[in-house]
Amino acid sequence: MSNAKQNRYALIIEKIFFNHYEPGLKTFEFLRSELSEVAEELGIKLPSNLGDVIYSIRYRTTLPESILALQYDDLEWIIEGAGRGKYTFSLVKVNRIIPNENLVTIKIPDATPEIVNEYSLSDEQALLAKVRYNRLIDVFLGLTTYSLQNHLRTTVKGVGQIEIDEIYVGLNTNGCHYVIPVQAKGGNDQLSVVQTKQDILCCKEKYQNLITRAISAQFITDDKIAMFELTVEDDQIKLVKEHHYQLVSSNDISGDDLLFYRQTSN
Repeated sequence: MSNAKQNRYALIIEKIFFNHYEPGLKTFEFLRSELSEVAEELGIKLPSNLGDVIYSIRYRTTLPESILALQYDDLEWIIEGAGRGKYTFSLVKVNRIIPNENLVTIKIPDATPEIVNEYSLSDEQALLAKVRYNRLIDVFLGLTTYSLQNHLRTTVKGVGQIEIDEIYVGLNTNGCHYVIPVQAKGGNDQLSVVQTKQDILCCKEKYQNLITRAISAQFITDDKIAMFELTVEDDQIKLVKEHHYQLVSSNDISGDDLLFYRQTSN
């Protein structure tokens, strides 16, 4: 995304924030329609996709410095959906989901078809494809899973419209059924606590008889993927577990590697 577009989005969000903010406030709502109103007021060309303004601020860039200056202690401002056409600015506890650099890397024989690697058009789509072809959801969770749909757009009560990157269903040896929302991020995009909470709320609302297990995946390098299982506790996203997988040729997995995996699995 160009700096010009980032600056344009930041100006719109900054104006909306200070139209509502008062000292001491920790949460307040604003309407989607305000994006258009503020853009016109500031003489800014309106983005064709209004949702891209919110998406960019959430995942690709930071909030304007004037808003960040109003954060304190371990609290930060986030934007959440609050219903159809509504959003909420909330001051919440800082909660970063980033790969643990000290975690061991597990080598996995790369089953991604070469033609898929050749023609993948985006980091997010490439990541979802590699997770799917290498059955990393199964490996990570110890379940048998199946991709149900990707880029599922739907609405959630009290949140509004959301999009889940990919959703899986699966089962275990006892016959329990699971629904598994997957959030994928590549490039400079950050894994989002907001998106994870929305994914979990959606699955609990629409798949009430299934067990929800939320997964986030992120490229560390082109062939190394961090997998996270996340949950909600005390209205905060908490890390359940994290593994790192490196996709390699089967020839690159040595006997020593297999011995190490066997020892660490006990």
